[in-house]
Amino acid sequence: MIYPCSDPATWGPSLDAAVDAVSRGAVIVLPTDTVYGVGADAFNADAVAAVLAAKGRGRQMPPPVLIPDARTVDGLGYEVPASARALMEACWPGALTVIVQAQPSLAWDLGDTHGTVALRMPDHPAALALLKRTGPLAVTSANKTGQPAATTASDALEQLGDAVAVYLDGGDAPLGTASTIVDATDPEGLRVVRDGGISRERLVEIAGADAFAPEPDAQESDG
Repeated sequence: MIYPCSDPATWGPSLDAAVDAVSRGAVIVLPTDTVYGVGADAFNADAVAAVLAAKGRGRQMPPPVLIPDARTVDGLGYEVPASARALMEACWPGALTVIVQAQPSLAWDLGDTHGTVALRMPDHPAALALLKRTGPLAVTSANKTGQPAATTASDALEQLGDAVAVYLDGGDAPLGTASTIVDATDPEGLRVVRDGGISRERLVEIAGADAFAPEPDAQESDG
């Protein structure tokens, strides 16, 4: 079912429905600043598996985790480099996902993460209001794998159907393109693994060119 959540004055019942769905391990769709996301409680392994199943995706592509506040990073990640924190401080909330080492003590199963977690704080009022109530959500783009990412709730409904319990409709996604992903787990430096809503030039401006790992030369990249 689609629930309106464009107006903070009236979105209370819609967020209540989404919070209830998350608490019982169901899958929801929510608006973000980039594209619509499909997600569930990050600490409920069955719910995370249901998110991947809804997309038609396997464990080898674990979902990122959306958080309500940058302070949450220290509870989920460790040994986060200063360069990554600089990007978070400058770009969050916003269209930047940062991959960090996950706290080994966390009782969760996001898939085959190899001990890492991809974190983002979205710049969307409804998403942040929801996250403040649910805590971290495992969220990936609301579409079937190989199909365009949904930029409206109706787009998401058309693709995901009954696999989702609650669709939050916040109108058109403001950015309409996915977040930039930066891997901060390489000892050699930061690596941009997906271009998106924040340009590489902006990232370099924030963290400095020296913070990024050397790019492979042309001969290596062709091999």
